[in-house]
Amino acid sequence: MKKRKRNKLIVLLILLLCAGLGTLWWIHARTADAGKASALQTATVIRRDFSSSVLATGAVKPQVGAEVRVGARISGKVEHLYANIGDTVKKGQVIAELEKADLEAAVAKSRAELAMAEARLSSVRALRPREVEKAQAEVRQQRAIVKLAQKEIARQNNLIRQDFTTRQALDQAQERLSVAKARLAAAEKALELARTRLIEDQKQAQAEVARAGAALANAEVKRSYATLTAPISGVVASVSTQAGETVSAGLKAPTFVTIIDLNRLQVDAYVDEVDIGKIHTGQECLFTVDAFPSHEFHGKVIAIYPKAVIQENVVNYDVVIAITDPYHGLLRPEMTASVTIALEKRKKVLAIPAKALQRKRGRNIVYVRSKTGFSPRQVKIGWRDGQWIEIAAGLKEGQAVRLAKPENTGTTHSK
Repeated sequence: MKKRKRNKLIVLLILLLCAGLGTLWWIHARTADAGKASALQTATVIRRDFSSSVLATGAVKPQVGAEVRVGARISGKVEHLYANIGDTVKKGQVIAELEKADLEAAVAKSRAELAMAEARLSSVRALRPREVEKAQAEVRQQRAIVKLAQKEIARQNNLIRQDFTTRQALDQAQERLSVAKARLAAAEKALELARTRLIEDQKQAQAEVARAGAALANAEVKRSYATLTAPISGVVASVSTQAGETVSAGLKAPTFVTIIDLNRLQVDAYVDEVDIGKIHTGQECLFTVDAFPSHEFHGKVIAIYPKAVIQENVVNYDVVIAITDPYHGLLRPEMTASVTIALEKRKKVLAIPAKALQRKRGRNIVYVRSKTGFSPRQVKIGWRDGQWIEIAAGLKEGQAVRLAKPENTGTTHSK
């Protein structure tokens, strides 16, 4: 009996020893796992730059004047079309030509009318001065006759005083003087009329030349409408009319091609009405497009449209952003852009990840590593920049904070 009791006691002691060793191993393993978890779930209080920003969605658009629809101002059949989608064109390059036989005929007719008007002007300038000269000679002749008649009367008066002539001779001399004066007056009137005719005919002929010249210029301008040229340099984005088609120019000019200058693009960002009061010209921006999500483009706000854009009862405002980075070959019109507009910057402020902050009983709590574990500490926060939060008071640079929420609100000690 004593031997059996002794064996049971030995077995019991062995079982107790095994249980104790298992418990010690479980506690050690749990403590090690907890230490590893704590190491993975901590972050350091650092200093970083903070910026307040507004997020918006927009699209890449051509600048004002960078997208032009080239159309015809006259009706006619398209004789040649020299542009195709994707072609690069230069300003002034011929894009299309309409049939212009009737326009050429109108130009020839106007040119002939101009030649006739110029010939008439030359005739006026050649003939009318001669008529004036003839009238001037007639006036000089009549003046000489008047002077001669006046001398004849004086002579007849002297002869009458000496009784060498009769009264009848004197009367005849006076009559000749009257006739000469009348002819002189008529000659002077004819001279005035010739001079007036010269001036008036010359003005009329010059006006006819000007009218014919304007008609010729108008005909040439209309002829030029048959040749369509690129108003800007760029890329042909669309072709709306083909060679052989007949176009009719009415109140709206038919579009032949659309040209876009890909070197003159901007971003139109649609900012919510809640944030539009924070936006002003000159603010720096960053944006990305879906085609190049890892490439950030820089820009600057240059304009804010005063009229709102309402979509599905949401009020947005169009904010125009000039692109300041090189973007040739990367950006295209209508690409969707994710825009961040920087409002204000703070440099080298204390910051922790947002996951380290907890809200308890109306207070902001952060668990800070200490010698015995993690201790809760109340902090004062500032700005939030993405996944980071500014710490205005309560922490120091270099302290370790716990990211994961602890199991209890008291102090957690590590062994």
